[in-house]
Amino acid sequence: MSDDAPPTSAGEPQLDKPFAAQVSGDTVAAQMSGSAGTAIDDAEDLRGFHFRRLLRKRSTQIASEVLVLGAAILGAIFGGLLVGALAAIAVALLIVLVLFVIADSASEEAFFELYAEQRGLEREKEGSLPPLTPLLRKGDERKAEEVMHGPLGHGVEGTLALYTYTDVYHDRNGRQETDYRFTVSITELPESVELVPELYCNRKSGFRFLEGIEDVFRTKQRVHLESEALEEHYEIFTSKGQDQNWLRQLFSPTFIVWLTDSAPEKFAFELDSGTLCCNVKGHQKDAEHLDAMREVATAIADRIREEVGESASAR
Repeated sequence: MSDDAPPTSAGEPQLDKPFAAQVSGDTVAAQMSGSAGTAIDDAEDLRGFHFRRLLRKRSTQIASEVLVLGAAILGAIFGGLLVGALAAIAVALLIVLVLFVIADSASEEAFFELYAEQRGLEREKEGSLPPLTPLLRKGDERKAEEVMHGPLGHGVEGTLALYTYTDVYHDRNGRQETDYRFTVSITELPESVELVPELYCNRKSGFRFLEGIEDVFRTKQRVHLESEALEEHYEIFTSKGQDQNWLRQLFSPTFIVWLTDSAPEKFAFELDSGTLCCNVKGHQKDAEHLDAMREVATAIADRIREEVGESASAR
């Protein structure tokens, strides 16, 4: 193994690669934007178009006029002219808000449809993710949106999705919920199970001086790799009995630099029984960050496969 080798076969992932979604005049996107050659980079790009389209619709105009006029008349009857005028203004503002929400939803739908199409991904607007890693098992309730299956990168197939798990609890006010949102990219690495059945590279949290106390109660083994930069960003755990020598080879200097300097902000990954789940907090709804999640999954999958292959060759 060479420490100078890049983590992927095509070099380090270029996380700032733009989404050049240039569409021709006969595509849906071009029809929505009103002109050919429009770049659609995120879920908000077509919001203005859809908002203007709704405002121009004759049915919207008629319904708005009826509602505003009705509010003005009822307000005037029951409260006088001033109340009637205020009621009309309030209804007009409410109509604008509703149209904005509808336009926002339509813009997001168009973006993800085009993104999946141009990346060769099969898209499900709503779906589910199998509970194959700790993150995907968390919470009392779980759901996935914009689930896209297909190529994550060269030679790597998998799933890209907006994932949410929900903790549910009850108090004197009834049911309470807390949602935790992530963007995840998932791929299968069955060849890794024998050498590294569990590997969790989590975001750094808490205070370092508490680690010793916390580790007493853990079922997993904390890994130290003699890299201050790595320990500032991540907490790494494996199953007890893991070959530490193999891990040090996996986390080569080049791979460590890539993890600390090039991976997305607050990035983490889990490898559990051959399933690799990369994640960042929040639902990413722009092409740059979605592409980054595909690229990091490809980079880590390639790095693990490379080390597994070298171990197999050495036997």
